[in-house]
Amino acid sequence: MTSPTPFTVPEVPGLRVIVTGASSGIGLVAATALAAAGAEVTLAVRNVEKGSRVAEAITGSTQVKALDLANLASVREFAAAFKEPIDILINNAGVMATPLIRTADGFELQFGTNHLGHFALTNLLLPQITGRVVTVSSLAHRQGKINFDDLNWERRRYSRWGAYGQSKLANLLFTFELQRRLALADSSVIAVAAHPGYATTNLQVSMEESGLIGRAMSTLGNRLLAQSAAAGADPTLYAAVADLPGAAFVGPDGFGQMRGAPRIVAPNSRARDGGVAIRLWRSSEELTGTQFPL
Repeated sequence: MTSPTPFTVPEVPGLRVIVTGASSGIGLVAATALAAAGAEVTLAVRNVEKGSRVAEAITGSTQVKALDLANLASVREFAAAFKEPIDILINNAGVMATPLIRTADGFELQFGTNHLGHFALTNLLLPQITGRVVTVSSLAHRQGKINFDDLNWERRRYSRWGAYGQSKLANLLFTFELQRRLALADSSVIAVAAHPGYATTNLQVSMEESGLIGRAMSTLGNRLLAQSAAAGADPTLYAAVADLPGAAFVGPDGFGQMRGAPRIVAPNSRARDGGVAIRLWRSSEELTGTQFPL
C-alpha cells in the first residue's frame, strides 16, 4: 500500500528541539526532518554510540546526549545539563510488548519508560521549555486501563499488551492533565499528543519475538495495513510545528486512524477522564519524586 504525501515541515531556523529515542524509527525521522528545516536538535538516546552514528548522517545542527528513561538518575542528569531555553520537547522514546522487566528504579519497564520516565523528564525540563511538549502515544491506548492497585504489575499476572496499553493511555492522561496545569499557571506552553497509526518501526521487534503467532500477525499486518516509519512520524511532526490548541491529539486521518495524513483525532473516552488523570499525576509524582514546577 502506498503512503500519503509526507507532511512538510516549514522552515524553523534556530528552533531548539529535544527528541527522545531519536536514534531509530519515528524519532530519527522526526529529528532528521526538524534538523533539515533549521532546528537545533538534541538526540536524547540510550546508546550514545549509535546516536552519534545516525547523527552524522543528519543534515543540520544536532547534538547527541545520553538519556535512559528507565533510570531516573539518568533522567535527572540529562535534565540538569539544560540551562538554555528549549522550544519543543518531543517525548517519543518507548518500548512495546516486552516481557516483564524492571527498570533501575523497580518499575515495570513499559510503564516506567513510556510514562514515568517522560513524566519526570518533562517536569524537570519544564522551566526551560518555551513552546510545547509533544508526547507520542499509540492506538493501543484504546485497550489501556490504569490499575492504581498495581501500576507496576507486582501482584497481578503480567500481560505484555496490557502493560503497553496502560502506558500509552497514561501518555494521554499525562498530556491532558499537563495542559490543564499549564493553563491554570497562565503559561504560554502547550501540551499536545500524537500517535503514528500503524507504522513499521523497530518497536515491532518485540512483537516478532513473541513466537510464531506474533511473527505471523506482525508480518500480515505490515503487508496489509502498515505505513512507513516516515509516514508514521508525520503526526509527531505535525503536533510539533502546526498551529494547534493545547491538548490536541494528532493521528492519521484514514482507515481507523491506522494510516493517512495527520489531523486532530479523538482519543478513547478513558483518556479524557479528569479524575483519573489527576490521580495518575499524583501517583507519578510519588513514584518519580518530581512535581509540576510552574
